[in-house]
Amino acid sequence: MTSRLARLRARMEETGTDLVALGPTSHMRWLSGADPHGDERPVMLLVSRDHAGFLMPALNADAVRTASDLPFETWEDAEGPDAALSRLLGACGAGPGVRVAVDEAMRADFALLLLDALDRPERSFCGPSLGHLRARKDPGELTALRDAQRVGDAAMRAGFDALRPGITEREVAAVIEGAYAAAGAGTAFVIVAFGANGAFPHHHTGDAALAEGMPVLIDAGCRLGGYPSDTTRCRWFGAAPDPEFVRVAEVVEAAVRAGIDAARPGARAREVDDAARSVIAEAGHGAHFVHRTGHGLGIDVHEPPWITATSNEVLAPGMVFSIEPGIYLPGRFGIRLEEVVVLGEDGAEVLSALPRAVA
Repeated sequence: MTSRLARLRARMEETGTDLVALGPTSHMRWLSGADPHGDERPVMLLVSRDHAGFLMPALNADAVRTASDLPFETWEDAEGPDAALSRLLGACGAGPGVRVAVDEAMRADFALLLLDALDRPERSFCGPSLGHLRARKDPGELTALRDAQRVGDAAMRAGFDALRPGITEREVAAVIEGAYAAAGAGTAFVIVAFGANGAFPHHHTGDAALAEGMPVLIDAGCRLGGYPSDTTRCRWFGAAPDPEFVRVAEVVEAAVRAGIDAARPGARAREVDDAARSVIAEAGHGAHFVHRTGHGLGIDVHEPPWITATSNEVLAPGMVFSIEPGIYLPGRFGIRLEEVVVLGEDGAEVLSALPRAVA
């Protein structure tokens, strides 16, 4: 944590940031290791070039001190947070015109409390400072992500192995969740979609029952050691697959490979999106690819970098992100194949060992 604080201060110098203000979010967990109870009571971690400290409700202070030795300005319910916040801002040297980067995931009422307490602040979000650092994973984070993916792969296999006529989406999801638990992991999310439900990219797993000759889409992730996995695979269940399902799957597979090949240091995120999207568009399914190509993974399942058509972010070694193109045919089926990759000096390393074959 000392190293991360030093790196943040160096980045603040580079970006001309005087003050970084974090709420009880994943930014705070990444920087300090603290994960305070979150409710309506204002909690913040403020970092300046020469001071860092918490605004903390007194009733939570003892618990949070077990995770961080940074100084606290505490406040009681009977007095409110204003005086404690004023003391903390003074310690941070937050004078008129301070250039403050506000945690984009902070509660709006916390952010307004902070901004109202400052004198003519120049405000921005944390993407160029703390977000920039979080996007480049350190060796410990990469180990945690690889460990989570191994658990995710095993659970995905268990889910597909459980398929039988009459089983419901919920029952398959329960098998996957049980596999996570048996490995000491928690569930981040599970989407199980049978048949035409796969055409909804964020289908809500329900009571649909499986029958012979149906497509199955599973998108699932665990959380192990504070870091997630994320994988999507599709299969045809039962009789020989619909030839159109196979043709569409071949297009999506080619799009995945194109995205992986385009993911290199120095490339822009939009170039990875374009590489995958162009394959699908050239096959006549451009209108059926309705989402971005991918997203970063770290403490959060979704975090920068965003692999979108509009992102000019330059990809760098240590970044971890998904490549997950899909084609969705309403009323018929959807196919999404997702890989999480670690960007190295020579290109992308795929974390999952699961095959992408659909039949």
